[in-house]
Amino acid sequence: MTGTIKTLIDKGFGFIAREGETKDLFFHSKELVGVTFADLKVGDTVTFEVVETEKGLAATKVSRA
Repeated sequence: MTGTIKTLIDKGFGFIAREGETKDLFFHSKELVGVTFADLKVGDTVTFEVVETEKGLAATKVSRA
């Protein structure tokens, strides 16, 4: 899937705005591939996979598109 970084929280997580979806998707810095959390900026386009967690849907394998 493809989306855009909407929010970055200094504690190492953020939210991705998914194309065609109204609810943003949570991601944690441990799920980044080929990019560090410090390198990401709001508005960056990313690719990712969606997984079901105990707290709901989240992004995994997040990388810059």
